Amino acid sequence: MTTVGFRTVAADVEHDIEVKRSLFRCTLRRVADEDAARTVIAQVRRAHWDARHHCSAYVLGPAGALQRSHDDGEPAGTAGAPMLAALHGAELTDVVAVVTRWFGGVLLGTGGLARAYRAAVTGAIESAGVLVRRPVTLLAVAADHAHAGGLEHAVRAADPAAVRAVDYTADGVRLALAVPPERVDALRTLVAEQTAGTGSLAETGSDFADA
Repeated sequence: MTTVGFRTVAADVEHDIEVKRSLFRCTLRRVADEDAARTVIAQVRRAHWDARHHCSAYVLGPAGALQRSHDDGEPAGTAGAPMLAALHGAELTDVVAVVTRWFGGVLLGTGGLARAYRAAVTGAIESAGVLVRRPVTLLAVAADHAHAGGLEHAVRAADPAAVRAVDYTADGVRLALAVPPERVDALRTLVAEQTAGTGSLAETGSDFADA
């Protein structure tokens, strides 16, 4: 897992531009995997069945290792590649862009098409905004009933965004936390202090969280 995080879109958007009477609509979505990206592409095709082209590009994975683009009937290299270049230019990953084109009757030429498809994606990115997802360590914390309330309060006070789940059981409380790696030792100390050494903390995995 990358130790520096990655950039993705902050919101799902649709963005329209018109070029010589052709309408280009970019559907931009944040996605977690290739199945989700393909689902978005299929949904756009169904929603805009009357359009001539549904060109697409997506980048996936923390390092952007998985990349795909498709011209969907446009001249080779005039749609998918420029769209992918727009995603690369914004340094985005875990994102899919689908540009639907309704032909307006005027031919744009290969250069005009490439500029239009890239501009549609660039405009959508500007509309959506960008956020950074940082690596986090997943923690499982447990404490008995005597310390449960105080521990939960202390954890939320220290880092409100860290708490992913709270489960009160017959034995006490279990907290599922996600914290930056550099905060793990501080959380370990906090748990020990709040539970008089009776609580437990275990690292259960890693993930990313919006910064």
